[in-house]
Amino acid sequence: MANRMTINYEKKPCYDIVFAGDFRLLAEELADLGVAGQKIAVICDSHTEKLFGREVMEEIEKCCKKVILYAFPAGEENKTLDTVKEIYRKLIEEKFDRKDLLVALGGGVVGDVTGYAAATYLRGVGFIQIPTTLLAQSDSSIGGKTGVDFDGYKNMVGAFYMPKLVYMNVGTLKSLDDRQFYAGFAEVMKHGLIKDAAFYEWLLDHMYEIHERDLDVCEEMVMRSCGVKKLVVEKDPKEQGDRALLNFGHTIGHAIEKAMHFEMLHGECIALGMVAAAYISWKRENISMEEYYEVRDMFVPFNLPISIEDIDPEEILALTKLDKKMDAGQVKFVLLKKVGKAFVDRSVTDGEILAAVREILFSDEDAKQ
Repeated sequence: MANRMTINYEKKPCYDIVFAGDFRLLAEELADLGVAGQKIAVICDSHTEKLFGREVMEEIEKCCKKVILYAFPAGEENKTLDTVKEIYRKLIEEKFDRKDLLVALGGGVVGDVTGYAAATYLRGVGFIQIPTTLLAQSDSSIGGKTGVDFDGYKNMVGAFYMPKLVYMNVGTLKSLDDRQFYAGFAEVMKHGLIKDAAFYEWLLDHMYEIHERDLDVCEEMVMRSCGVKKLVVEKDPKEQGDRALLNFGHTIGHAIEKAMHFEMLHGECIALGMVAAAYISWKRENISMEEYYEVRDMFVPFNLPISIEDIDPEEILALTKLDKKMDAGQVKFVLLKKVGKAFVDRSVTDGEILAAVREILFSDEDAKQ
């Protein structure tokens, strides 16, 4: 029997997260949603189509009227309105109506694109998430945020739209290359840093098993990470307050992602952003110097960057001003009071941001160490 967790919306049960080790329970879970007479479109990218497309299609065929698959080219550069337009076209050609269902099979890009298409096609059709990456399982598939990038600016167009189900086959984590796996781990680490010091310590204590991708440990890791996000999104489903805590590391991280033309993975940029935010927290004397260096250095054994070459601090600062999280001209910056406790601050200055970016800028001194 799979583990499950219920996510509430406006204090009422909204959808379940199912944690499993394979896809064998998928048809049963979909049947419980009443899909027998419906058409289902599996939306994936070219990468997840090859890995899991046929297997998932075969499971879904057991419980619905008709299933189709639509795959778009993999990569953040395809998280655009053009991709959503092609999904609309396919759904229209296949005569999908409001009672039919979309399935997002893949990582964060697939989940965000499919969710936005579901939110806007015919003013809203049902969808479910089947996240296959660590980033998507631990973070982006939970909470109902959907959207696409616009002219390279992250998630500028989107909607809050809840899935009917999130089905997590933790076994898919075995398919990830090391870089993708550890990039996803950045979001896991973030949840410990902002809300759960005990979870943060648990991650460090289970470093070896995480490196080995022990599936029992990975399932507990994903469940505990989802538990943190559940607490936050249930309290603030539309980011009017505490949900902004989930943006720890994202203001500078998104700016780096844009400046690097998405050549770095999202989680790698967020790790750098978290180091920068921890640096500001130290300089404001919210955390000690020892705490700052511990937070910074703990990214290293998980193969995440703590410094970067070839960025212009002034460019990064300018890009933070274009972030969608701006509030009345002020950046909503997330800082640490201590490991496991974060807060939103609107008084971070340009000078502090520049100093933090210079802190993560790779120097000749770094090379000597």
